[in-house]
Amino acid sequence: MGILIAVLGIWFSSSLVKGDSKAVTTSLTTKWASTPLLLETSEFLSEEGQEKFWNFVEASQNIKTYEHGSDYSSYHEMLKVACQSLSPLQQNLLKFSLSLRSYSATVQAFQQIAADEPPPKGCTLFFAVHGEKTCEFDSLGNLLQAASERPKPFLFKGDHKYPVSNPESPVVILYAEIGSEEFYRYHKWLVSKAEAGEITYVLRHYIANPSNEKVYLSGYGVELAIKSTEYKAKDDTQVKGTDVNATVIDENDPIDEVQGFLFGKLRQLYPDLTEELKELRKHLVESTNEMAPLKVWQLQDLSFQTAARILTAPPVDALMVMKDLSQNFPTKARAITKTVVSSELRAEIEENQKYFKGTLGLQPGDSALFINGLLIDLDTQDIFSLIDVLRNEAHVMEGLHSLGIEGLSLHNVLKLNIQPSDSDYAVDIRSPAISWINNLEVDSRYNSWPSNVQELLRPTFPGVIRQIRKNFHNFVLIVDPAHETTAELLNVAEMFFSNHIPLRIGLVFVVNDLEDVDGLLDPGVALLRAYNYVAQEMDNNYAFQTVMSIYNKVKTGDQLKVEHVVSVLEKQYPYVEVNSILGIDSAYDQNRKAARSYYEQTGVGPLPVVLFNGMPFQKDQLDPDDLETVTMHKILETTSIFQRAVYLGELSNDQDVVEYIMNQPNVVPRINSRILMSDREYLDLTGMNNFYIDDFARFTTLDSKDKTAAVANSMTYLTKKGMSSKEIYDDSFVRPVTFWIVGDFDKPSGRQLLYDAIKHQKSSNNVRISMINNPSEDPNSQNTRVAKAIWAALQTQTSNNAKNFITKMAKEEIAKAVEAGADILEFAVGGMDINIFKEAFESPNVDFILSHAIYCRDILKLKKGQRAVISNGRIIGPLEDGEMFNQDDFHLLENIILKTSGQKIKSQIQQLGFEEDLASDLVMKVDALLSAQPKGEARIEYHFFEERYSAVKLRPKEGETYFDVVAIVDPVTRDAQRLAPLLLVLNQLINMNLRVFMNCQSKLSDMPLKSFYRYVLEPEISFTADNNFAPGPIAKFLDMPQSPLFTLNLNTPESWMVESVRTPYDLDNIYLEEVDNVVAAEYELEYLLLEGHCYDITTGQPPRGLQFTLGTSTSPVIVDTIVMANLGYFQLKANPGAWTLRLRKGRSEDIYRIYSHDGTDSPPEASEVIVVLSNFKSKIIKVKVQKKLDMMNEDLLSDGTSENESGFWESLKWGFTGGQKNEDVKQDKDDVLNIFSVASGHLYERFLRIMMLSVLKHTKTPLKFWFLKNYLSPTFKHQVGIRWWFCLESFEK
Repeated sequence: MGILIAVLGIWFSSSLVKGDSKAVTTSLTTKWASTPLLLETSEFLSEEGQEKFWNFVEASQNIKTYEHGSDYSSYHEMLKVACQSLSPLQQNLLKFSLSLRSYSATVQAFQQIAADEPPPKGCTLFFAVHGEKTCEFDSLGNLLQAASERPKPFLFKGDHKYPVSNPESPVVILYAEIGSEEFYRYHKWLVSKAEAGEITYVLRHYIANPSNEKVYLSGYGVELAIKSTEYKAKDDTQVKGTDVNATVIDENDPIDEVQGFLFGKLRQLYPDLTEELKELRKHLVESTNEMAPLKVWQLQDLSFQTAARILTAPPVDALMVMKDLSQNFPTKARAITKTVVSSELRAEIEENQKYFKGTLGLQPGDSALFINGLLIDLDTQDIFSLIDVLRNEAHVMEGLHSLGIEGLSLHNVLKLNIQPSDSDYAVDIRSPAISWINNLEVDSRYNSWPSNVQELLRPTFPGVIRQIRKNFHNFVLIVDPAHETTAELLNVAEMFFSNHIPLRIGLVFVVNDLEDVDGLLDPGVALLRAYNYVAQEMDNNYAFQTVMSIYNKVKTGDQLKVEHVVSVLEKQYPYVEVNSILGIDSAYDQNRKAARSYYEQTGVGPLPVVLFNGMPFQKDQLDPDDLETVTMHKILETTSIFQRAVYLGELSNDQDVVEYIMNQPNVVPRINSRILMSDREYLDLTGMNNFYIDDFARFTTLDSKDKTAAVANSMTYLTKKGMSSKEIYDDSFVRPVTFWIVGDFDKPSGRQLLYDAIKHQKSSNNVRISMINNPSEDPNSQNTRVAKAIWAALQTQTSNNAKNFITKMAKEEIAKAVEAGADILEFAVGGMDINIFKEAFESPNVDFILSHAIYCRDILKLKKGQRAVISNGRIIGPLEDGEMFNQDDFHLLENIILKTSGQKIKSQIQQLGFEEDLASDLVMKVDALLSAQPKGEARIEYHFFEERYSAVKLRPKEGETYFDVVAIVDPVTRDAQRLAPLLLVLNQLINMNLRVFMNCQSKLSDMPLKSFYRYVLEPEISFTADNNFAPGPIAKFLDMPQSPLFTLNLNTPESWMVESVRTPYDLDNIYLEEVDNVVAAEYELEYLLLEGHCYDITTGQPPRGLQFTLGTSTSPVIVDTIVMANLGYFQLKANPGAWTLRLRKGRSEDIYRIYSHDGTDSPPEASEVIVVLSNFKSKIIKVKVQKKLDMMNEDLLSDGTSENESGFWESLKWGFTGGQKNEDVKQDKDDVLNIFSVASGHLYERFLRIMMLSVLKHTKTPLKFWFLKNYLSPTFKHQVGIRWWFCLESFEK
């Protein structure tokens, strides 16, 4: 105490002159009104699941509100209700999301959708029923009665649809604000109607009386850069200071340490000296703000010295020190030069840098952030994307933890790369049903080609297709001869053949396969029989030429007819009776039935189908022009694969190439698009409880996760015969593939699905099977005899006996006998315990079927009797009536699971030592959890050997799940300025094992950081001393040096368009010596950018000059844009809401039509392209356009002008005028003088005003001034009335 008083005394005696403290503050708000936190919370819960959203809507009426209560109490009352279904980690992420206001955009999007309806006047809430609106509850019934006469409304992906609803019923959309008394009254009525199946209830947010305040945003950086003063840029005009809110300047600077004094600790120890400590701290700060330049020799080791200063601090304070030093580096640099760097620190950093460079590709000075092995790109990923990463990781980690996988084992499982494979699956093309028209290995026309596979390794020019006498490339057309596209596809095949492209070409004609079909009446059968006749008389090649001659008779747009076939046959074979070839008794029927059988068995999808080495092309690649290009690319692509195989010795000259191709792991007996589709749905199997399905009353009260857990708990599995459960840890006993067969087993379709699954199981020891019964009608003891027999066998018999009995039950004749009332014991198999089975079968209890029926309806979303297959939690279905799902499909499904996830998860689970059934259960549940995650980059494995001297380490709390966070950073870079505050916030949000490795640069020759920086980010909403919401968040630069000239910049996410809206100061030239107290800069988020790429599908090139408009139903054109030649890029300004993208009226709409779109919110086949902006993240769409048939030769930009008039300025002028006629443009050019100007800073804006006045005084011609608005100061924009156009501004005389 005495020493401290002495220090204070010395300071007071020496402090003769005291300068005023100067500061710069920055805030960023939205254009829209502040949205209620209650609605934002509901949107957070909606992303956790619609069930949680609706539970919160119900529970929100219990939130206590006080008329004169504080913001603090209301906020925590709301959190108390919201957090009932959230884990502690999810609660922290909710608080962080509310602090970021990340769901304000979602609520505002609904507000814009409501405004577009528009709302009836004087209504605080309203209903919309198929386009008709009312806020009168009494008139709702009349609207519902007539609703079926009007089309249903378009529902957005983010809409909140009540989970229990009848899809056939009318849609009622309630626009209301959750939390209002009126809302709950109508909400209860709508819920009752939805549960009765009378309506589909959709809730959208609508705030009748928006707040007067704006939303304060965070998640952006503010840079105060020291500006070069080599030339004059500062305006000499005196600026009057403005009143600044006192709460902007915080008395307690978050920086705790100044010149070795820890003021946070001192304030705690000596609370009675608060004022004196404040004055001392202020003096020390001002004395450290010395900005004298450093010598070159002092700069060289600054990076290492900063790292040494950070690493000498206690681990809990190291991040705060790093933040202080990096964000205030210009004033800290001189003090840092006195730091000594130990040889151990330097050596360890240099050793680690070898690893960073060799493994991660990081140079000294580079930065990287990894969360659980996922690379977080600080340049492209904003804080809103990072929250999504944290939520996904939290979901997976908490799921694994609930399944009993913890600690290091959890992270080992998490790092498994089990994303669905991108490799295309292929079908076997070694079928006799394929008629090959050529064979590269034996046909004489290819005799001059080399036949050695080593020729693949001979150097050639890039893009050259190698002609080798091996069947490397096999091209199969599966077509219906009568289809209109068949002729074009066969023309492509003939082009390949006649041009000696190294392709073996095969044909499969899929025609009517009935016994007594007459080729004289069916053109498809006629063509097939004609082909077979010519092939038998001559050869397949000649038969193919005959087929082409037949199609040459068919006029464009017409279909093949029998007359076309007859005319060619009569011409080529005049002495043969056509009736004997084409008629009912034809002897030329080879492959007619085999072709259809091959087509159906392979499951390759609707005709026509083109296979390349067994892999089907996508439907959009079957356009003749595209098919030619895609096939040539495939030849080049597969050539490199064969080259590798030859080089590695996997393919030799004496091997059959087709056999080699067909023996690859991606070749399967059957392709099923349901199984291979990328859009997959998984059950949440992470629930753990002790409930079962034999108590129906209790089962109905469970939520969806607990219902799934109860179904899983009740499962008894069929496994392959001969496996003893005593050898628990034997490799063969953990079965990584689990099938749940869903169907009505009292109907033939359900039994057939079960029978095919059991048949497949006989060939695989990786599979276990169980059943879920989905009855077609309300179950009773009479209409569920087969299902009850199956259930009784599963519950009472050994696995092998149960499987034999169930296989018997699945046979149609036995099932029919059981349904007819035959004694079930007649069909018992040897070894069954008859008595216990009979008791279970004859029990009147059907609770298990009732529970299964409810589960199928509510969780699996199946209609009564519908079939499905659930493989390791993945729902495949509902299967349509008559849709085939056979043994080959189960084989494909097992193959995919084993290849992508099953074996990898199995090997990890086995290391944990679980018993057989538990381990198989765990593989199923972990697979469902990991596979359900959105596809992303693979996790990076990193092993850092040295962390003793060069890393900041923060250990996680024991016994809880933790994130593994690794940061690599140079402490004197811009990345460090952003990374340090981000890690500080993360440390408050999540339990993490943090390691920050220093990646310093040596021998610096220049100042590494020439700016001050603040990253605006808070872990939770803050409050004032009187428990009201604090204004902010705000970036604060306190105690700044006054001599330098500063320029202020905002670093916001790429899709944000922000502008300065209120400040009297020149933010490009801030000179604090001339400022009274505080420079307060207020910015506004003016627009969120909608970005996209556009291509013409005919040319594959961007349609340069094409114009799009963005608007709503009430205002079709709000903004427009033009497609750039560079990558077809376009950009539109928007704000949260639902927008319609259209081609601009005029030449764009006259010449083009929108062909397809990706990344939008409307179905691909929809005529209108709807785009919903509902968050602060980037939105990028892809649009493909096509010229209209009668406009194929039109040029979008020419408009009849000569070639020398269609340059850059001509197209720019055309963009301004919107594509007017030639004479209109000429007249406009003569009448108006356009002046383009760019000005930044008050001084140059003064010059600009002088220029404008001068021009206005000295010309009589009408003028139009164009400015880049974002560069202009608020003062200038206020003085000169500015009207928007695109990104350019105009001021007209």
